[in-house]
Amino acid sequence: MARADSESQLRSEIRSSLLSWTACALHDAGQAPAAHQRLLIHELEAVSDGSVDRLLILMPPGSAKSTYASVLFPVWWFTQHPGSSIIAASHTAGLAQYFGRQVRRLVTQGQARLGYAITSTDRSNSHWFTSCGGEYYAVGIRGSVVGRRADLAIIDDPIKSQAEADNLALREHIWNWYRSDLTTRLKPQGRLILIMTRWHEDDLCGRLLGQAASEWRSLTLAAVAQPNDLIGRPIDAPLWPEWEDGRALQRKRATLGERAWSALFQQSPRTPAGTLFKVDKLRAVDLPPSMPPGRVVRAWDLAATAQTGTNDPDWTVGVKMMRDEVGRYTILDIIRLRGSPQEVEQSIVQAARADGRGVVIGLPEDPGQAGKGQVAYLTAQLAGYHVTASRETGPKMTRAAPVASQMEAGNMTIVRDHWNHAFIEELREFPSGRKDDQVDALSRALRMLTEVSAPTRRVDLLHLAR
Repeated sequence: MARADSESQLRSEIRSSLLSWTACALHDAGQAPAAHQRLLIHELEAVSDGSVDRLLILMPPGSAKSTYASVLFPVWWFTQHPGSSIIAASHTAGLAQYFGRQVRRLVTQGQARLGYAITSTDRSNSHWFTSCGGEYYAVGIRGSVVGRRADLAIIDDPIKSQAEADNLALREHIWNWYRSDLTTRLKPQGRLILIMTRWHEDDLCGRLLGQAASEWRSLTLAAVAQPNDLIGRPIDAPLWPEWEDGRALQRKRATLGERAWSALFQQSPRTPAGTLFKVDKLRAVDLPPSMPPGRVVRAWDLAATAQTGTNDPDWTVGVKMMRDEVGRYTILDIIRLRGSPQEVEQSIVQAARADGRGVVIGLPEDPGQAGKGQVAYLTAQLAGYHVTASRETGPKMTRAAPVASQMEAGNMTIVRDHWNHAFIEELREFPSGRKDDQVDALSRALRMLTEVSAPTRRVDLLHLAR
């Protein structure tokens, strides 16, 4: 009888406490939650009871964050939310299925204590149902979640390598998948957990904190303690000394180098050394009701290929920038599109109308007769506006250097708007980034604003408006 009572009490504890469940599940392996894992358990319980609906878990590799959040927690979640649905996503379908297999194994082993089982007809590791009406679905970041709904979504390791993290196209893909695919699958009052180590300032975590930090509860723990450590460690103390002590961590630091160490282990990604633009000096401001007097230009960098399928054409970019009376520069607006020649022409004309006749328009002139013809045609469409055209000369780095100098000197601000992020990331990655169209247009805008003498070629058609 005493044994039966003990087992009944254990079942009750497991179903009411995530800490009890994790202790039970790990007991046979001789493991028990460490201090940082107990804090993680506390935050996960807050997700379950609804007091936290967006949880960001940032810990170094080897901290067992995935064991607790992606394996142990989903098993216990179904004891609290029997008829709910979980979508679990990772950087590849293989990793997502691995987590799904571990979750399934724990449910099968502990079903008597958990109070539910996996339905007997389900054999998949990536998609199965519980006897209490729950559903678990595992998917890779590139996989489809269309047709699915989730009460809980768990994203674990959306980026698998430094090469992926440094690839702007892949970061854009992950961001678009998160916004358009995953978040639209959440049910009302659905909860979301993101588990990762940092890779890049612009990784998924970086974008979320940059755009909606107030919506997220952030649990951030470094491998080596920093001031105000969440579990009260002294500075430089290791996170989990029973697993990896300070000496082992320092050996890893020496092997990895400071950039990887700071990002992966300290959760503080840094911009690669040697970038031209010091974007931290670019101050964002709200557009005031009336701008101070100054000269305003809209400089264009042209492309004329629409995006179709998986092609990755250049962008047409129009940078609107002002120089005030004391010589400070403000980037007012950026138009960025991929379109056909007709769509590009329409955008240039529409921008001119919106900007007004006081804004000087700068066009690039490609070498040869075709380039001259394009400029002549666009200028004709802009009758009544002040249009200048010139050829690009010299390497891109040379043309961009004056902008970088003004930015580093603190002479440049940017109006806060939706286009800021893509613009800043292109500056950050220049000259090794995938695209440089915004940099080219920005360089032209500064050159237009600083030229005292007439540009290489000037076409002023104000008189044609009469």
